[in-house]
Amino acid sequence: MKIAIVAIGRLARSPETELVKLYAERAGAAGRALGLGPVEVVEVEPRKAGKAAEAEALRPHLVQSHVVACDEHGAARPSRDFAAEIGRLRDDGVRRLAFVIGGADGLDPALLAEAQGKLAFGPQTWPHALARAMLAEQIYRAVTILAGSPYHRD
Repeated sequence: MKIAIVAIGRLARSPETELVKLYAERAGAAGRALGLGPVEVVEVEPRKAGKAAEAEALRPHLVQSHVVACDEHGAARPSRDFAAEIGRLRDDGVRRLAFVIGGADGLDPALLAEAQGKLAFGPQTWPHALARAMLAEQIYRAVTILAGSPYHRD
């Protein structure tokens, strides 16, 4: 199952950008034997401002994907539950899992309603660069949990 992080905006060169790249590469390499990966990072630049325009720009990158919206009103899951969900989707035959991150004002309500799942990183609000890095790390952590690696400790 391919995994994508689809996000509004391009990150400049920064430590967060390097973390996203590092964890996406690690997850892809570790997940290969499990039928997970590669992990792709797709940065989308909308032509117009606003949530509706962002949703329009995001949709082509979500076609034929199981979409999980990163949203403050989503479910905050323990890492093992997150890993189990990814494993279940893979086992159910999902070919592409896309995690979508909206712009500064969040995701368009219509796009949120279309998503098959919603994920939160707790009750705090996080900068987009950190949210991407945290998501990439959690995807890597999920892969290592599914592989039985000692990376995750309870």
